[in-house]
Amino acid sequence: MKTKILSMLLLIASIGSAFAQDGEPGPPRNRRGGNFGGPIELGPNDTQTYPDPPADITEKRPDIPRGKLEIVSYDSATVGTTRKMNVYTPPGYSIEQEYPVLYLLHGIGGDETEWERFATPDVLFDNLIADGKAVPMIVVMPNGRAQKNDRAEGNVFDAAPAFAVFEKDLLNDVIPAIEAKYSVAKNRELRALAGLSMGGGQSLNFGLTHLETFAWIGAFSSAPNTRSPEELVPDPTRTKSQLKLLWLSCGNKDGLINISQRLQRYLVEKEVPHIWNVDSHGHDPTHWRNNLYHFAQLLFKKDALSQPPPTEKNLTPAPTESK
Repeated sequence: MKTKILSMLLLIASIGSAFAQDGEPGPPRNRRGGNFGGPIELGPNDTQTYPDPPADITEKRPDIPRGKLEIVSYDSATVGTTRKMNVYTPPGYSIEQEYPVLYLLHGIGGDETEWERFATPDVLFDNLIADGKAVPMIVVMPNGRAQKNDRAEGNVFDAAPAFAVFEKDLLNDVIPAIEAKYSVAKNRELRALAGLSMGGGQSLNFGLTHLETFAWIGAFSSAPNTRSPEELVPDPTRTKSQLKLLWLSCGNKDGLINISQRLQRYLVEKEVPHIWNVDSHGHDPTHWRNNLYHFAQLLFKKDALSQPPPTEKNLTPAPTESK
């Protein structure tokens, strides 16, 4: 275990100088240039299968119901302290109904508020639910840095081992806390896990190895913390039988694309169904927001993998709220 953590730290440190340290740690400098990580080598299947949505998908719209976004505290036995998570409940949330849940993880330089800064998921989901494009769901954005000081301070790469510890915190503390506080479904078929960068690696690491807990998994530009394909999918037949959806995405200007390509090639070889979306972005919030937008529309729907991607003409801009 120590050897694996050390290897992960060395790999992450090799790209560490490319990440921003001023203001909001997380997105890398020159992220659209792809000049961090390894060389970018695109194959014939590394194509964009889902078109970029309109830029206004996170604009507040008039006259639609709004959900609620709140910071919630929970006791973590794993960390030995009280921690925080950001929770979205959909419009019309009622204890008379059980809701599916998406656990949405941030990157190495973020915290429980990173998705809010990058994609305003409360507005994104309000709009999708109002249009009937996404089922009403609860979205939980925890802090994936499972240590007592879980703030993104100093050299954020020093906290890399805490992202591995978060596996226990998620399974033993976060999920039980959500199920105790909110009216949520408590079965794997209605539980999803997704994340960006470091959180994308966590989603693959924890989701694919805990298919008894998660049936829907999404990873947007996964970071070097991602385990090898053989570790993630040791039994392809079992994985195929239990997965409802596996979404992989990365930008073609992202120097970390080889991480996702490695897994995607293995999935093809083992005939494990999945969605692979390579857009024209880098390691940046636009990629993460756009892929969350598409991923959310497939969640908790029958035959999600068989639904055709939308065409650009179907992605009409929505009216924005007047200011």
